[in-house]
Amino acid sequence: MKTFISAVVCLSISTSTLSQANFKNYEQQIPGTGMNHRMVAVTGGSFLMGTPASEPGRDADEGPQKKVEISSFWMGAFEVSRDEFDVFYKDESTSQNAPADAITRPSPQYIDFSLGMGKEGGYPVNSLSQYAALMYCRWLYQKTGIFYRLPTSAEWEYACRAGSTSTYPFGNDAADLEKYAWYAANSSGTFKKTGQKAPNAWGLYDMLGNVTEWTIDHYEEDALQRLGDKTKDPMVPFNPMRYPKLLKGGSYSDDAPQLRSGNRISSDPSWNVRDPQIPKSKWWLTEAGGVGLRVIRPYLQPS
Repeated sequence: MKTFISAVVCLSISTSTLSQANFKNYEQQIPGTGMNHRMVAVTGGSFLMGTPASEPGRDADEGPQKKVEISSFWMGAFEVSRDEFDVFYKDESTSQNAPADAITRPSPQYIDFSLGMGKEGGYPVNSLSQYAALMYCRWLYQKTGIFYRLPTSAEWEYACRAGSTSTYPFGNDAADLEKYAWYAANSSGTFKKTGQKAPNAWGLYDMLGNVTEWTIDHYEEDALQRLGDKTKDPMVPFNPMRYPKLLKGGSYSDDAPQLRSGNRISSDPSWNVRDPQIPKSKWWLTEAGGVGLRVIRPYLQPS
């Protein structure tokens, strides 16, 4: 785990042999399966991170807005599905009891964490901790030789906005969310199969709603205030012992203001309050049915 965390913190240690000619969308085969996960090429650039003081529903932690520069990366067109995550979950080449610096896999589920909302066939994986999301990325890296990780909050927001400066990627009118997102007003209280709503301008599906997505950042209320001049690929440094963590996008159970591009969501200990285990699971969250993940692949691969 230590080596992996170091690679996460140093987001761009060395350049890869990739060329701009190779920077295009591609399909990543999920090892040992016939499944492919679509990866969308997101060309780097600069954007205003956060929200203006005039935006309806804005929280204090969304400002002040800062112009930041983002390096190129690929992002999953869809949220990671339960089918994809289950390959990792059931991979007997990993060990549930391996030491911390070896590949591990999730502990057995003691309840149905899908809560009856759907598993196989394209539903997003849900109810998992940031640690579980990180370890899925690690497993994918070990199996493919390609470095995958969670997005930073800045990368996520840049990709979600897709060049827009409005409240949502498609504009300011929440009435149009129906076309792009599963949320409280149209989900009937459950997440749905990924990719059923329209994508944003860059071809990314379900960036808003369905399941809230982990970022690699820690949540700090004044993160944008403290950013200062560090505006190149910003992130709140990774520390596995600190709490809370930062998520983006909102879920099927959230109202429209929580789905705004600039909204920031902090994890909470109450998300695992009913876990009967001692100590509580570091993999699964009993009260977080609307929490999932999306992976990215940085254009500049770590050494």
